[in-house]
Amino acid sequence: MFKNKTLLITGGTGSFGHAVLNRFLKTDVKEIRIFSRDEKKQDDMRREYQNEKVKFYIGDVRNKESVKNAMYDVDYIFHAAALKQVPSCEFFPMEAVNTNVVGTENVLAAAIETGVEKVVCLSTDKAAYPINAMGISKAMMEKVFVAKSKIVSPTRTLICGTRYGNVMASRGSVIPLFINQIKEGKPLTVTDPNMTRFLMSLDEAVELVVFAYKNAEAGDIMVQKSPASTIGVLAQALKELFDANNEIKIIGTRHGEKLYETLLTKEEYVVAEDLGGFFRVPADQRDLNYDKYFEEGNNQLSTIQEYNSHNTRILDVEEVKEKLLELEFIQDELIQWKDKVTV
Repeated sequence: MFKNKTLLITGGTGSFGHAVLNRFLKTDVKEIRIFSRDEKKQDDMRREYQNEKVKFYIGDVRNKESVKNAMYDVDYIFHAAALKQVPSCEFFPMEAVNTNVVGTENVLAAAIETGVEKVVCLSTDKAAYPINAMGISKAMMEKVFVAKSKIVSPTRTLICGTRYGNVMASRGSVIPLFINQIKEGKPLTVTDPNMTRFLMSLDEAVELVVFAYKNAEAGDIMVQKSPASTIGVLAQALKELFDANNEIKIIGTRHGEKLYETLLTKEEYVVAEDLGGFFRVPADQRDLNYDKYFEEGNNQLSTIQEYNSHNTRILDVEEVKEKLLELEFIQDELIQWKDKVTV
């Protein structure tokens, strides 16, 4: 489906953008456009890939015209641009709103105006039952793309989204932090050893987006079933992989953090379609006829469970080690570490 197509990735200089490039550059995709506001990271990517299929566009999703300029003749969009750091969004919530909410509106409006075929918006488990500014802004982002999907014909521009948990070893992930602490001989700072998080590789994140392109209908949120790990088990797995004896220091849950993350709320789980390795959450098709809200209900909500990182499959230390070893980042870090120890 990507043959001779032009793909635009907003926020394309991030971890996800690199993963998409590695996934698609060897295919018969016509062109991949990287859209971001960081010229240094774009230049680094240009030097790294040196591929004629990759084009770079400087701009900001907060500026609709700069986004629109990058969209002419684009077939598909991966909308990954976002503020993702929980602490920074807590201190500057309006910045999160401007990028994650208004920025998404700009991307979708420009996509519709330029006739883009499909747009997949990337969301996060923090958008389900959000308690921090980042999650709230992402939850609003989901509301924006679902609402937008209803006002445009899917035969013109199909708008949908994906929601996924922690992407292992991505920017902001705790895994690089733990590895640096191991290398520096410092204690591993664990917030709460019983805290659980979904574990997903960058390759799996890309495959989820591809799955959404192939299977999602307008307004759908696609979710991949994922295993989870406690933070304590994750720290122990990394210690064993690096043959380290760093102590583990419990620092307590930080502001804006949950004990566990949710990929599907109860309300979504009731209507979700089980697609094997994925869930499809269809858009709410109710209109502004408010009688439906008062006269029609759903008894299942009192009995159904949400899908979260506490009730999914919890990995033990050996299983986490096995999953970590699948990552190229971990393989490279282990080689460097062993070379250093040997010297």
